[in-house]
Amino acid sequence: MARLREKYLKEIRPKLQEELKYGNILEVPRLKKISVNMGIGKAREESKHMEQALNDLATITGQKAVVTKARKSIANFHLREGYPVGCRVTLRGKRMYEFLDRLISVAIPRIRDFRGLRSRLDGRGSYSMGLQDQLVFPEIDLDKLEFNQGMNITLTIAGGDDAASKRLLEELGMPFRRD
Repeated sequence: MARLREKYLKEIRPKLQEELKYGNILEVPRLKKISVNMGIGKAREESKHMEQALNDLATITGQKAVVTKARKSIANFHLREGYPVGCRVTLRGKRMYEFLDRLISVAIPRIRDFRGLRSRLDGRGSYSMGLQDQLVFPEIDLDKLEFNQGMNITLTIAGGDDAASKRLLEELGMPFRRD
């Protein structure tokens, strides 16, 4: 079992149930999925950008990435419907907790001039963050990297409003800014 999942089940969930005064253990907020997206604007001109992004995302998450395609044509961006524009991975279960553990304990501390994450959620209890490049993950080999690519990470939390979801993330170890 993943270390963070075990901590959630044995320590965090009972603590949150007591703290938030939930009658049933199933009411306590829980992590449902993590979505990792990379938008590759240069994929149309250079196919190797897409290949490298797919490989990097698979290396980071431990799961094969899926190519996302444009839904409609936009002439100003020289984009046609069906062109590849990015890649994404949706993590659930054991891989989700392992990725979150590596994100919190390894990747986020490697961000240059890091002062904490913003603590604003989306209104439905989910949290999104962006990374400037994939180099904060130690799995990426700097020598083989041809271009830097940013990514968006969304943590979807089930069973809670913004306050309860933020409390869950704090207990999991997310380094939020102090207000």
